[in-house]
Amino acid sequence: MTNFHNYSLPNGVNLYVYPTDKFKTIVFSVYLQQNLRRDLATRTALVPFILERGTGSWPTSRELVKVLENLYGADIITEVFKRGERHVLQFLLEIVNPLFVPGEKDLERSGVEVLKEVLTNPVVEGNGFKESYVKREKELLKNNIEGLINDKVSYAVERCVQEMCKEEDYGVYRLGRVEDLEGITPDNLYKYYRELLDAGPMDIFVLGKVDPEKMAILMEETFNFPRQDSGEIEPTLVHKEIKEPRYVEEQMDVNQGKLTLGYRTNTTVKDEDYYALLFYHGILGAFPHSKLFHNVREKASLAYYASSRLEKNKGILLIASGIEIKNYNLALDIIQKQVESIKEGNITDYEFENTRVGLINQLKVSEDSPYYIISRHLDGIISGRLQTIPETIEKINKVTVEDVVRVAGKIQMDTIYFLRNKG
Repeated sequence: MTNFHNYSLPNGVNLYVYPTDKFKTIVFSVYLQQNLRRDLATRTALVPFILERGTGSWPTSRELVKVLENLYGADIITEVFKRGERHVLQFLLEIVNPLFVPGEKDLERSGVEVLKEVLTNPVVEGNGFKESYVKREKELLKNNIEGLINDKVSYAVERCVQEMCKEEDYGVYRLGRVEDLEGITPDNLYKYYRELLDAGPMDIFVLGKVDPEKMAILMEETFNFPRQDSGEIEPTLVHKEIKEPRYVEEQMDVNQGKLTLGYRTNTTVKDEDYYALLFYHGILGAFPHSKLFHNVREKASLAYYASSRLEKNKGILLIASGIEIKNYNLALDIIQKQVESIKEGNITDYEFENTRVGLINQLKVSEDSPYYIISRHLDGIISGRLQTIPETIEKINKVTVEDVVRVAGKIQMDTIYFLRNKG
């Protein structure tokens, strides 16, 4: 069981309400899902930014901001991200709880109506979005996609994922591709948006000091637009046979090399071995006490940074490091030795117990943020594993060194990506 109250609205929207007196604001977060596809990603990424430009009632950003300011400084944030091979659009509204504003009774309703307006009533011209808005957002999206190269750390990790998953949907960048922008018009983008709004799986989260039953009535009254049955989100590809690791080298004008290693863990959040995989990740590179930080960065002084990251819905683990280009072979060798040492069971009590403490602390700290609480529950819905913090901690406390070694034995290197200087 979780602390969320679940409801299904008549139009197929899923509603999750988390009543808590821990925060003085109410957070409303709408998630609209689409399959992550190369031919859809750019359009999907454009949609939330177009909607944020204005609405039928408030057709400019300035007018929309003024409305939000009148709601005691409320704010709407849009985002687009990946969860496995799902492309997720987020529309988030945070308002002050009317319980803390004397004389205010309809603040929740006013805020929800603005959020619905942004989501369902965009500025249109003829049969499409407003042309000037589309043109401007296409320019901004192009700049954002191309601007990834300016952050070499993120760029190297993204390029490793793209090479590693070039034949899989997960290899699609969350913002899409520049070459797809030319074919996007106000009309065909609006048609796509209407189809997505009509049939894309939609989840709404509400978190704050609220009455769940009253909130369910308010959301049913407000989000009452007709929709078809939700479309299917295809399962994420997890298991893939690796015959031998691939090597990808890219040359740029850089002074520091970026070495990124991609591994298939063959384990996801859906599996019982997931908790042992969390330990593996923590022992390897998620914390300051981890092997990568201690042995590669501190002890051998071979990396400016060295850490691992885990994509729990895809079952991919990435090791990212910044190194002197001349130290490529030494750095690669010592990083691989850290991976092999866990497979061989070379895990100290210090590493194991500090990882346990670190994982539990992360969970407890997440309870202090409404955004993390909502995100964690969304992840649970997507993965099919809904658990409370105490239930997860109980699972973590049952993990043994033998469990970690077993999980380590399933991990395979897939791709070595090296960003280095020219020549």
